Amino acid sequence: MRRRLLIGASIVVGLYLCIVVALFLAQRLLIFPAPRTQAPLPAGFEAVAYKTQDGLQLQAAYRRAAPNMPTVIFFHGNGDNWRRAAVATARLAEAGYGVLMPEYRGYAGSPGAPSEAGFYSDGRAAVGWLRGRGIDRTNLVIAGHSIGSGTAVQMAIETQPAAVMLISPFTALPDVAAHHLPWLPARRLTRDRFDNLSKIARLKAPTLILHGTADRTIPFDQAERLAQAAQQADLISFAGFGHQLGFADEAGDAEVRWLAKRLGDRSRGDDRSRSRE
Repeated sequence: MRRRLLIGASIVVGLYLCIVVALFLAQRLLIFPAPRTQAPLPAGFEAVAYKTQDGLQLQAAYRRAAPNMPTVIFFHGNGDNWRRAAVATARLAEAGYGVLMPEYRGYAGSPGAPSEAGFYSDGRAAVGWLRGRGIDRTNLVIAGHSIGSGTAVQMAIETQPAAVMLISPFTALPDVAAHHLPWLPARRLTRDRFDNLSKIARLKAPTLILHGTADRTIPFDQAERLAQAAQQADLISFAGFGHQLGFADEAGDAEVRWLAKRLGDRSRGDDRSRSRE
């Protein structure tokens, strides 16, 4: 009997270790489910291209700002593309904000493989492209949805833009992994960190955090912790909304109102937003 128990325990442990190793090796396929093909260019946008510091040629969809209006650079979620990013930024575009929607390496036919360091390199290239068009940090808003919040926070630290907007953000990627896989040493196994919580206090720009209370992908309390750690953050909760909050009109309207308040006379979005309420 004892021998059978030892054999059974060994099999269970062996299977557990196999699962741990398999998840560790395949984690980037799970974290970055990159679309294989590029979605059609959204109406009102033009395709632009630039190179990253490590020599990758990437594309972005770009919409010019109305006169005297800032430009929003929007880093989309891990499984999204131009088409969905255009939905998430529709209210901003309607209000006259410029919008740049960068594509990541390894996404939609782009060269390279996704990773945290790679995303930061991609973000720097996108910010640099805007800078080359005369859009400096005082006319720049950096936004990110879900995993895009990780790139947004890092770029905001490096750039210190006029404002930052984080939609359905996480404290750190290992925290998300631990939430979904509590039976694994997920925090130790996660290679890409995107540690927003340790970084957000370094943001000097006003920051907006939007999060749904019914988000099952990234728990609402992670947004609360980010807001508490930030120097100046406004947390707006949306009762009953899940992880796809960023695609809801209610979120877009809140973004436009908040930017109008924070950026002052440069923004005409407040009046346009009220006309929809």
